[in-house]
Amino acid sequence: MVPHLIIVGGGFGGLSAARALRGAAVRVTLIDKRNYHLFRPMLYQVATGLLSADEISGPLRSILSRQENIDVLLDEVTGISPKQRIVHLKHRDLAYDFLILATGIRYNYFGHDEWRPFAPGLESLDDADVIRSKILLAFERAEEMASIEQAGTEEIRRLLTFALVGAGTVGVEMASTLAEMSRMALAHDFRHIDPRTARILLYEAGPRILPTYPEVLSLKAQRHLESLGVEVFTNARVTSVDSDGILVSGQRVPAGTVLWGAGVVASPAGRWLGAETDKSGKIMVEPDLSVRDHPEVFVIGDTAHVVAPVRNLLGIKSRTPMLMPGVAQPAIQEGKYVADVIRRRVAGRAQPEPFWYWDKGDLAIVGRTYAVADLRFSRFAGFAAWIIWAVVHIYFLIGFANRLFVLLQWGLDFLTKRRRVRVLSEEPPSAQNLIDPAAFAKDAYSRQRVFRAGRVAMKLAGAAELCTEGQNLLF
Repeated sequence: MVPHLIIVGGGFGGLSAARALRGAAVRVTLIDKRNYHLFRPMLYQVATGLLSADEISGPLRSILSRQENIDVLLDEVTGISPKQRIVHLKHRDLAYDFLILATGIRYNYFGHDEWRPFAPGLESLDDADVIRSKILLAFERAEEMASIEQAGTEEIRRLLTFALVGAGTVGVEMASTLAEMSRMALAHDFRHIDPRTARILLYEAGPRILPTYPEVLSLKAQRHLESLGVEVFTNARVTSVDSDGILVSGQRVPAGTVLWGAGVVASPAGRWLGAETDKSGKIMVEPDLSVRDHPEVFVIGDTAHVVAPVRNLLGIKSRTPMLMPGVAQPAIQEGKYVADVIRRRVAGRAQPEPFWYWDKGDLAIVGRTYAVADLRFSRFAGFAAWIIWAVVHIYFLIGFANRLFVLLQWGLDFLTKRRRVRVLSEEPPSAQNLIDPAAFAKDAYSRQRVFRAGRVAMKLAGAAELCTEGQNLLF
């Protein structure tokens, strides 16, 4: 009988494992609560209106349609019985011979989940939809108030204040993009307010931004953010969030929009298995990425606590093992490695050497032509780092069409300094909808219909504009 493998999660790790098992002598079931694979490193560009949702995502069924040994199941895992080798879903149970957990992470509100409606994190396309609506509505409401005689200037100032909590990669990317959006894309669109007066506040509880990067790059990134008009605050811990703003180190900061990116926590996979986890909930794994006492269960990506040998981009081996960072590359390599382990087990062949990581470095964008790059053997910032960032991110997008459309959008944005995705639905998302899943799902669906219906028209219009201006930079 053909062994049954269940993969939970269609992110970088899960999808990488599934694709690597094409033609293998296993029956694969990929389970995800969403029907799409999301390229999360570009999600902030959807949240700020530069890209549309379907340019950085793709239906899992479509991506895996040519792999006859794979079934895709839209469902949510509620638990696992490892002794019986059963995965529990909402309405059914599935038995497995092998199991890969690639369930990812979610934002950590440090015991204050009541803050989530007021300070959404950027985890999914729906989150990007909500954040884009919050940003655009802030400008619209400020314009409406300013058009009224004797309008309160303090309330307008609050509406045009954007507070970002957490200065990791996502926080820095969002802050720089918001600054450029208000000072370029929206600068001439309003009659009663000046979007360039918007305040972009970036708060970091630690001593510096981009804490996982070398200090020299953190300082360069901060200086560039400040040149864009972003106000950076370090050693500033947010202790409260509500509809009017935030409380930072005992000081009240009025803000119309608060966005959260201050830390992550792993999925409940560790509790499902009863396995040993680290303080963030990631499962401690063996050198072959399996779970102790359960060799048929593998954990990869952000769900796993992996310490492994490392080679840099040039293939030079590091002296000390490295804790895998929560980025795409470790998840992709881990997915391919586990697929090889399972292939070998099924075929009765010798197992591979323990997992090791080919470290290609870290990249973070800090503006439309500025980025920081840590390649381990070389560290630099500026336009050259931005070019590398752009090439890498285009390469890892799923599908030729997405790569082409993203290149087109970037080219148009560079030339026109405009944001294409700025349509609001008639009933924008509310805090209550964020709490009520049914209402939120209905609301998100209605918005996505509006955004995506105009996608082809926008592309054609954009292409015409590009040709009219006589620009051939993309070709």
